Parts: sequence; structure tokens; C-alpha cells
Amino acid sequence: MRLPAVVLAAFLAFFATGARASPLAIEFAPSATNPASPQMGDNLTFHSVIRNDGTAPIDSIIAWISLVQVDKGKEQPLDLEDWSAHKAVTIPTLAPNQSVQTDWPMRLIQSGHYRVVISAVTRDGANLMASPFSDFQVRVKPVVESSRVLPVAFGLPLLLGLLLFWRWRRR
Repeated sequence: MRLPAVVLAAFLAFFATGARASPLAIEFAPSATNPASPQMGDNLTFHSVIRNDGTAPIDSIIAWISLVQVDKGKEQPLDLEDWSAHKAVTIPTLAPNQSVQTDWPMRLIQSGHYRVVISAVTRDGANLMASPFSDFQVRVKPVVESSRVLPVAFGLPLLLGLLLFWRWRRR
């Protein structure tokens, strides 16, 4: 299907004049110290650099971290209340070519496949930018580990039995 020339011209004119690239840029990556195969209870850290690539200062920048579960049938954004105490950062002013580095620590609460992203917006809403995604998988951590439970489960009854036997023999 071919678009009429008028529609195509209007489309190009809108994007040539109406769409403006944000001067905010965000670099985002997981820390090199993160475990290669994280499991529940581990801590991860993500590093971000928010930069002003424009020619004018940008005031009142708010940056925040978002976490989304992407397991099939469980796709949903997650509340970071249990995952991270560091959910947002405010930057009063960012001069041209200036940058701010931020670390985003996170404690892994639930197993699954996740996607994390940093977003930044100015208070007046003129600039909005999102970082590239960072995906990770959290393995299940057994709540009950047999190596810790079996010695207690077998050791205590054995110890009590030996103690009772010793007392019985002394009578």
C-alpha cells in the first residue's frame, strides 16, 4: 500500500520539526562484581551515568529505577519496596557536558526473569529519557537446605536417646 504524497509529506514535516531529541543521555550497566548466576538473597548493583549532551543547563532532573518481571504469564512491573531502598535520585542542575554517576543496589527477593531500566525526567516534563534495559535471571534458593537440617534432625534425637540410656544405666 502506498501512502499519498500529502500524508507522507505531513508525516516527515511533523518528525522533522515536532520531534526533538532529548539532551539527556543515560548509560546503564550491571556491576562487574555482581554474581554470574544470582540467586534469591543475593545483592546486585547497577551503575548509571546521566549526562547532559545539550548546550543549555537542565534543571530539576528526577531519575528512578524500574523493575519488570518478564516470565511468561507473570509479566508485571514490581514495587521496589522490598528490592531496593534507593529508588530515585534528584539532580538540581546538570550543566552542558556534565554527568552524574549513581549506583543502584538491589536485593533479590524472588526467582524469575527480570528487566531493569533507569528513567529520567525533568520536573517541567520537557525532557524524558530511558536507559537501555539490563536483563537478569534470579535462581531459586532452597529455603531448607538438607546439609543444615539433617544433622539437627538426626543428631538431637540420637543425643537425647544416648542421654536417656546413660541415665537409665546409672540407676
